[in-house]
Amino acid sequence: MKLLVIGGSYFFGRVFVMESTEHEITVVNRGTYSMAEYGALQVTGDRHDRALWRGITQDFDVVIDFCAYEKGDIAFVLEHMGGKIGQYILISTVDVYERGKSGLMAEDTAFEKRLFQGEAGSYIAGKVALEEEIRQVCGMRNIPWTVLRPAILYGPYNYAPRESYFVQLMVQNKVLPIITDATGQFQFLYVKDAALAVKACLLNPKTFGQAYNLCGDEILNYERFAKELERQAEPDVQFVRMTANQARRQGILLPFPVDSGESHLCSNEKSRMQLKFSYTEFACGMEKMYHAFAGVYGSYG
Repeated sequence: MKLLVIGGSYFFGRVFVMESTEHEITVVNRGTYSMAEYGALQVTGDRHDRALWRGITQDFDVVIDFCAYEKGDIAFVLEHMGGKIGQYILISTVDVYERGKSGLMAEDTAFEKRLFQGEAGSYIAGKVALEEEIRQVCGMRNIPWTVLRPAILYGPYNYAPRESYFVQLMVQNKVLPIITDATGQFQFLYVKDAALAVKACLLNPKTFGQAYNLCGDEILNYERFAKELERQAEPDVQFVRMTANQARRQGILLPFPVDSGESHLCSNEKSRMQLKFSYTEFACGMEKMYHAFAGVYGSYG
């Protein structure tokens, strides 16, 4: 199968390419991290450059778009690419759903139409616009499309200051902050599960015109998160209990929802049933993540 991966060099996309070496893969990105070592053809350029896409004239079975963030990103690719496409897969986010709703968000939950300030607000608005765009522009061109909405991704290669930040504190500072008053809940998605979910959609007619939430089975909080890190900790790591405000005053990052009002939970039933998909247990995923990053951060010491 011939795959065109847009983005795909940092975390989720990198793992997808690593898990898909049986396919013929072309990766288009800015070249910060080359994927040539995994057998992919590396094409370096900016996705907003017309000349880049006009130079890509071959046909592809599937396009997997990991880095569409702004309205018009999908239309631009389809307008300027020379070859034919058998399927377009957009990596979106569970954040597209309207805030303030109770219960688990299903794939037919209303989208968030309000505009929020800051980078997060722009990210949400962009993904909402792109989900509407993929339906329109792919529909006009008779290109089957699929949308995947991952929750909080975690695992090896995630150098965003989330779970790896706490591993770094444990390995280099010998401390694990334990937040005692956080009421927020959240969901994780192990990155290999995310990659396998993409693979399950490749030219799969059941997924055409469909969207899927991707999230682990367990609803988490800071206490549950810390418990799994405690299980992995070396004997010299100190567990320091503190409130969220105390953590903020000490400059400790709190990358997950702290308050219950920030909680935004989704159902993974559709992905489990239609894709016949099972998710890595949280404890197992955290163990793999911890050992991957403990080796990295330990080598810095």
